[in-house]
Amino acid sequence: MSRKGNPKSIKIPDIEGFRNLKNAKRFAIDIGGTLTKIAYYSTVSQRIVNYEAEESGGDEDKFDTLEGSRLHFVKFETKYIASCLDFVRQNLVASRELMTGKKIKATGGGAYRYADLLHEKLGLSVDKEDEMACLIKGCNFLLKNISDEAFIYHRHGDPEYEFQLADPNIFPYLLVNIGSGVSIMKVESEDKYERIGGTATGGGTFWGLGSLLTKAKGFDELLELAEKGDHRHADMLVRDIYGGDYQTLGLPGDLIASSFGKVCPKRGNEVQCSEEDVARSLLFTISNDIGQIACLYAMMHKLNKIYFGGYFLRNHPLSMHTISFSINFWSRGSVQSRFLRHEGYLGAIGAFLKGAEEDEDKYSWLENYAGSSGLQTQASVVLENGVPVDQLELDCWQSPLLFCPLLADPTNYVPDTVDLNADHEAREYWLQCFESQVDKFVQKAIESQPQSKTAPTRGQQLKEKYLSRLQHLKQQPFAYGNLTVRSLLDTIEHCLKEFDFPDPYLAQKQLENECALALLPERLAELDTLGERERNIDLATSVLAGNMFDWGAKEVVDLMEAGGFGFKQARDRIPERPWLVDCLDRWLERLEGSPHKCAAIFIDNSGVDFVLGILPFARELLRRGTKVILCANSAPALNDVTHSELLVLIRQVSSMCDVIAGAVTEGRLVAMETAQAGPCLDLSKLDRELVNALVHVDLLVLEGMGRAVHTNLDAKFTCETLKMAVIKNRWLANRLGGPMFSVVCKYENPHS
Repeated sequence: MSRKGNPKSIKIPDIEGFRNLKNAKRFAIDIGGTLTKIAYYSTVSQRIVNYEAEESGGDEDKFDTLEGSRLHFVKFETKYIASCLDFVRQNLVASRELMTGKKIKATGGGAYRYADLLHEKLGLSVDKEDEMACLIKGCNFLLKNISDEAFIYHRHGDPEYEFQLADPNIFPYLLVNIGSGVSIMKVESEDKYERIGGTATGGGTFWGLGSLLTKAKGFDELLELAEKGDHRHADMLVRDIYGGDYQTLGLPGDLIASSFGKVCPKRGNEVQCSEEDVARSLLFTISNDIGQIACLYAMMHKLNKIYFGGYFLRNHPLSMHTISFSINFWSRGSVQSRFLRHEGYLGAIGAFLKGAEEDEDKYSWLENYAGSSGLQTQASVVLENGVPVDQLELDCWQSPLLFCPLLADPTNYVPDTVDLNADHEAREYWLQCFESQVDKFVQKAIESQPQSKTAPTRGQQLKEKYLSRLQHLKQQPFAYGNLTVRSLLDTIEHCLKEFDFPDPYLAQKQLENECALALLPERLAELDTLGERERNIDLATSVLAGNMFDWGAKEVVDLMEAGGFGFKQARDRIPERPWLVDCLDRWLERLEGSPHKCAAIFIDNSGVDFVLGILPFARELLRRGTKVILCANSAPALNDVTHSELLVLIRQVSSMCDVIAGAVTEGRLVAMETAQAGPCLDLSKLDRELVNALVHVDLLVLEGMGRAVHTNLDAKFTCETLKMAVIKNRWLANRLGGPMFSVVCKYENPHS
């Protein structure tokens, strides 16, 4: 990423489906018989706050421009390929001359058939890539980069979609690609894989036989028939032969004993079997066969993970259910069938990476919720030329994002306390909560740019986009993986950036920082008059009181907007002990022992929270001889402290406090960025430099609702942890068993 100074307001691209096409730099394409996927890389200009300028008061240099990178993947039906290529050519602006004469990486069967068309429409020669190699490269990329990419499907479950945890070790696995036929690939590492088997009975078989046996004119029409049918009219079940279960062999009565077995004429009886029944029986025949063969290969090679992809699936519930049932039955539950949210893009991703000029392992990519369609079976956008398309967008983080080394069990780490897919009551509450607050978000965003003529229009676009996302999530809560408070907050942050509102709470944060800094010297002097135990109690209470100042909490916002709510009033709101979660005595007892070597504090809000709450707490640790790492967001979210702001604040505080100044000079107080850009904390995606520093930490402090309650309340660590927050949401407080402003003070020592 590079920065440029003194930018103007950035115009939001109008093209949906092929967004930011004018800045496209490189293309790849995967052309299947039915679907085509275009991948392209673009540079994205976004305004960011220049906090150094804020400190010096230079309004004309208030913002810089950050040049970032984005990957776009667009999917459409191959029958529209000529129209889509015309659309791409017409809308290429900045990169048209740069692209001429270059190559486009292509994979899939259509890479050969449409090579001349690609050259004619885009002026690019075609460089063909092996289809299986691209599929595997794309699968590895998704599993490493995208949260909640893989899922287990339960057709009659609640929830239907069980998304898999982020896994630091994705290998080995089996990849089963179901196209016209089926290929089964054993993947052991990035570069080590082999085709170990397959079957000619695949999607083409289903389509071909279905065309002969029914009047269905297309693949999707055949699937629709299967959804309506009853396979029991065509298939012979175990109970049809034995009158019930075959208990000796452990075969349930409703298990298919013979596909289409009832269609055979018997005793002159007419077979009552509709086209819908035939289509369903045929789907089960093909799916069961694929599942059994895949399961046998997995067991033969001692693998317990099978990922399925290919046109045959496309998130079709009945197909996924049948394959899952088959795998579970034949493996007796020892092998898992997993599906991918973005399986349709595997080949395009792989082809793009084959043509990448740099090593993709240098970066991490994060799904952009403002630009991606989510998990759905129908296209979400219609281009101006009438072509329906689906889309996936990924934003680049300029270093690898890694798991926190302090996690006790990284493989099973869940960065969310509540799964809203599974918890219906919580889902209904939080979706309504965010919908009711969207006007406040938008108002704050518009007010943050009083001199901009386009701010009201962009604010309205922001509102419409976010509300459309919420409506989509009400219908399909699984669209972007596990629906959580974290993902809902991340979505609003993505939308704010998309419509050029880089830091709506900037002025508010600056005002609160100034007020808190003015109170800091007196506050530190007051603390220094207290005895050690009394001071430690006061410091803990002050951290909690500071955490009250949160512009993401509706009831607290109402208090702050009413006026007269300061640090003293916040302390008065802290309830009497015992608190909802009360480990304060254990923490105080621990402080009577030897000092910690290094503490990492993941901080929350600007103003009172950081300056009067966290800083005095960190200062006391420093006085005990502990090195302190202050960990802050890399990008703005609500009124949270960013890393850039933190550097400015530490410099200001150093002029007021010798302890802070000395620790900064000696390198015992350092500020580091987390790579997070939301109010919550996902410890599976931290900046590499911070991960390296955390190796030496023996005390982890997580502060605030987003970091200590919504995401990591139940997370276990290899070092001592202190989780501190005030519950500023009445519904959540009641759900946890306490009143509004309940306190969480959770101290854990894994060695005790």
